[in-house]
Amino acid sequence: MRFSKIICLLLFIVSCSKKESASIGETPYQIEQNNIFKDASRSPLKAKDLKIFKGLDFFPFDSSFVVKASLKRTPDAPWFNMKTTTERLSRERIFAVATFELKGKTYQLNIYQGEENMNSEDFKDYLFLPFLDNTNGDSSYPGGRYIDLRIPSGETIEINFNEAYNPLCAYNEKYSCPIVPRINYLDLNVEAGVKAFQK
Repeated sequence: MRFSKIICLLLFIVSCSKKESASIGETPYQIEQNNIFKDASRSPLKAKDLKIFKGLDFFPFDSSFVVKASLKRTPDAPWFNMKTTTERLSRERIFAVATFELKGKTYQLNIYQGEENMNSEDFKDYLFLPFLDNTNGDSSYPGGRYIDLRIPSGETIEINFNEAYNPLCAYNEKYSCPIVPRINYLDLNVEAGVKAFQK
């Protein structure tokens, strides 16, 4: 009887420790990102950084950075070559212009659609929102951050800045990352999402 209790106790401890190691983060999004970064088969981190990785540094979740934006779709927008951090060019077009209020002011951001993604079954409805703000080079990555979106059925879209993430080249220069167009600059501190990576 005592032996079975000991076994149960050990299983409980192991179960708790596994749950704890897989639950680093304040929100489901943060937990998911940390699990990706800890997984050597998926992580963008260099081997030396992966060895000491404890978790990404996020701003505290702030519901005021979850906004509902109106969309002005731009179906006739021309395709263009978006520059990247390498010689590669990313074929993009402006899918829509998003207008929203944040901290008492109205802002606009271009939302982009990649030509390559349109030909992929998994990513054909994928949209790309790169942006710059006043935290860049201080508490967040100097080159700006990205938000992933999906094409909505209506004329509004939710933008959650708490899910803003760094380009992969913030962790490893081998990656080719689109350079955020200057037009997508927000003149405020977006203290939401992931912070700058401290190597």
